[in-house]
Amino acid sequence: MASLQKAQYNQLQNHYWRIANKRLILPVILFALLAAPSTREITVAVLSDAFWQVAAYVAATLTIYHIIANKMSQKSKLKTLLNSNSRYQVIFAALMGALPGCGGAIVVITQYVRGQLSFGAVVAVLTATMGDAAFLLLATEPSTGLLMMVIGCCVGLISGWIVDATHGSDFMRPEVKPKQNTVATQHEKITSPTVLKLQGQFWKWVLAPAIVIAIMGSLQIDIDQAFKLSAGTIDIIGTIAVIMALLLWATSRDITDYESAVSEDPKLASSHMYQRIAQDTNFVTSWVIGAFLIFELTIFWTGVDLQGLFSNWALLIPLMGVMIGLLPGCGPQIIVTSLYLSGAIPMSAQIGNAISNDGDALFPAIALAPKAALIATLYSTLPAIVAAYGYFFLFE
Repeated sequence: MASLQKAQYNQLQNHYWRIANKRLILPVILFALLAAPSTREITVAVLSDAFWQVAAYVAATLTIYHIIANKMSQKSKLKTLLNSNSRYQVIFAALMGALPGCGGAIVVITQYVRGQLSFGAVVAVLTATMGDAAFLLLATEPSTGLLMMVIGCCVGLISGWIVDATHGSDFMRPEVKPKQNTVATQHEKITSPTVLKLQGQFWKWVLAPAIVIAIMGSLQIDIDQAFKLSAGTIDIIGTIAVIMALLLWATSRDITDYESAVSEDPKLASSHMYQRIAQDTNFVTSWVIGAFLIFELTIFWTGVDLQGLFSNWALLIPLMGVMIGLLPGCGPQIIVTSLYLSGAIPMSAQIGNAISNDGDALFPAIALAPKAALIATLYSTLPAIVAAYGYFFLFE
């Protein structure tokens, strides 16, 4: 009897392991690609570039962001702004949405449900936000990233004012205030604090040398020659470093549903700044690696020129960016930004996606006010189509 119970327990444990470690699929695929001689060179190049050209800059951008946020004493200033004249609610929401990441948008959604912000503010913030894809764009093309923030803020501002003038501030507001901590509590229970600490320690010690090497690479300095290393050594170091980061990311949280797969990891209240930086950096990097590998391996295995293929469907590409923006979560949006950075899709598609996507903010919006979330998402799609095709016909 005892042996039977033990066997059942082991079976349950094995079943739980398979479900709880779905993120390990990515590192396993990477190891397989590195082991195969035909794909090793491509994979090393992608992983090295992902670490030195993306992860290092994203981590540095996040560090600056968190330092500024901590200095600003957000809670007291936020309260003052929310209690100010209602005419400025849409302006406040558009500015919050323009901030990189999804935190500002989630704050606005919560305050709308509590009756402190208008429905126009919800439309403004969902239109302005670009989610975690903003960190990627700011890290790799700062001028383009800032341009996207300005465009999103302006379009969100106009959209929010029009919506409030049309529907009024209380449009679609839910009557009953739902419990807001249930989802966060569930996510916290399935997050490994030990691995979170290791992620934080990893980026705490790696960030400074990584950003130095990243800047040297951006200045077209031969890193191997500068440090008197064998040719290709810095690529191998970058590959090892990014795999370590991905292994920590893969074992830090369970994947239980679509949201946990495509959205950034929830932050524990006790998390140190570097833990938060590591969580978002590793999340962005994992999706960037996936996008870059799909792009490079498709060309390698099929010989298809994706950039040329997309150009044959040029008129539909901006619409594609807008439609992908309707998907909740930051993961799909990071793929679009990665394709833009690789030159596969044009700026018009990036603009359409940046305006239409709601990032992770759509998840709490659906949970707290599903009807309002649906209408606000549809309203943010219209200016995204106008802006994307306006740019397409004027400049492309």
